[in-house]
Amino acid sequence: MSDGLVRWEPFRDLVSLRDAMDRLFAESFVRPGAAFPLLGAEGPAVDMYQTKDDIVVKAAIPGIKPEDIDISVTGDTLIIKGELKQEEKIEEANYLRQERTYGQFQREFSLPTQVNADKAKADFEHGVLTLRLPKAEAVKPKSITVKAK
Repeated sequence: MSDGLVRWEPFRDLVSLRDAMDRLFAESFVRPGAAFPLLGAEGPAVDMYQTKDDIVVKAAIPGIKPEDIDISVTGDTLIIKGELKQEEKIEEANYLRQERTYGQFQREFSLPTQVNADKAKADFEHGVLTLRLPKAEAVKPKSITVKAK
């Protein structure tokens, strides 16, 4: 049983010089992938969840064409790659603000279970990519009926 006393450790709250420098660089300079602020620091923002039969992945990729998206599954890794192409180049414009970015992106995810990639379905609507990756039969729960004798 605890008596409410907390051991005093004078160096517990001190930050190492290395930790302080890492935080300084992380907060002060451009991070990798920051060329896509609307897609997130690493690429498109993604929701992933599982149902009884599928792993479902939804990725927000506004402004991209479905033919510019490449999806692959290797082992337990899902890879979503793509390229957001600039629609037109305006030579005579004096931009007042240009926040949309263009270029290639790639996200990789570890899947929580084996999937049957051959039966996967991908839909793209209103800038949202929805992947349905059926779980492999070997990992789906099986019911065993108990019979009385």
